[in-house]
Amino acid sequence: MGNRVVVTGIGVISPIGTGRETFWKALLAGTNGIERISRFDPADYAAQIAGEVKDFDPTIYIDKKEAKRMDRYAQFAVGATKLALEDAKLDLANEDCDRIGTYIGTGIGGIETMHAQYEKLFSKGPHHISPFFIPMMIGNMAAGQAAIAFGLHGPSSCIVTACATGSNCIGDAFRVLQRGEADVMVAGGTEAAISPAAVAGFCSMKALCTDCNDDPAHASRPFDKNRSGFVMGEGAGMVILETLEHAEKRGAHIYAEIAGYGSNSDAYHITSPAPHGEYQAKCMRIAIADAGLTPDDIDYVNAHGTSTHMNDEGETEACKAVFGDRAKDVPVSSIKSMTGHLLGAAGGVECIATALAIENDMLPPTINYETPDEGLDLDYVPNQARAHKVRAAISNNFGFGGHNACLLLKKFVK
Repeated sequence: MGNRVVVTGIGVISPIGTGRETFWKALLAGTNGIERISRFDPADYAAQIAGEVKDFDPTIYIDKKEAKRMDRYAQFAVGATKLALEDAKLDLANEDCDRIGTYIGTGIGGIETMHAQYEKLFSKGPHHISPFFIPMMIGNMAAGQAAIAFGLHGPSSCIVTACATGSNCIGDAFRVLQRGEADVMVAGGTEAAISPAAVAGFCSMKALCTDCNDDPAHASRPFDKNRSGFVMGEGAGMVILETLEHAEKRGAHIYAEIAGYGSNSDAYHITSPAPHGEYQAKCMRIAIADAGLTPDDIDYVNAHGTSTHMNDEGETEACKAVFGDRAKDVPVSSIKSMTGHLLGAAGGVECIATALAIENDMLPPTINYETPDEGLDLDYVPNQARAHKVRAAISNNFGFGGHNACLLLKKFVK
């Protein structure tokens, strides 16, 4: 089993708010974070809406000169890391920073920087490309910049598994701590891909919701019969994970315990999940078994819930396969109904939502759930937050390429 691992710090930057308290209040209020895209003129795009982070000022978290040398996705990562470290009340001056690591991933990386530099290349020529182009664009710089900013010398990695990225980073950081290779890990995901090229690419795939450009508040509608595609989002979610021994020694507040982790592959298709959620169900079972629990111990599922036909059907089938006769008694909700789909950041932000649900015995809702769909007949916590005792919960994330990741969190008991 190895060391027990607990969540002691939360840092979130999201379309519905920045910081733990603001984010949690917005979740419980069913706040919509989807609006018309403002980062560029979307008039010529089939999808013109997204979950953007409003009024983000990187200089609150980062020196102005350094911020200019980071893509927005890395700025989010450093900002969320700062918030998480502060929330955990970690005094780095009195910590062995060789024993504090950073597992921070992104699905897409610095695509805004790439877009801007390509425009320079094509309009002005190669001699006008910034010397910071490559280190701003590459995907590992979220982990690298966070480690540099706070002097964290422990294990550091960037996992890129599309929309499963954040969960895989947290799961792999959990393993590092279990093995005793570090005392503390900063883990999660970050994304800032609401850029012309990325939006155009997802539009071309027919993956995005395009029928709610004039009604963005109702665009992301997981599990609803009229769902018509996902809505892009951006932001970052970081958790501070510690070995229980380290957390107790310094008297840390514990939100929840990370007790299990599952990871596998559909090995089926580059974008479509395998039919009937077969390997998603297997991934959930792996996480449950890893925690030494049974499906009967699970009181809540924080769903991947993308608002696409194939994901929502497959995830529903996966839950039925795992929970059997009690499937309809296990609440399942998707916060993507409020935030949109944060891609590589989704797992980090949704792990945070799950930890807060466990600590507070409150479930965030699936907003915009209005019309039930045939066969999608679970308890999706429609439209209103709900008080509900949560002993243990699963947070699911599934990515293009067939990547599946499931985190199992439980209420901390000594």
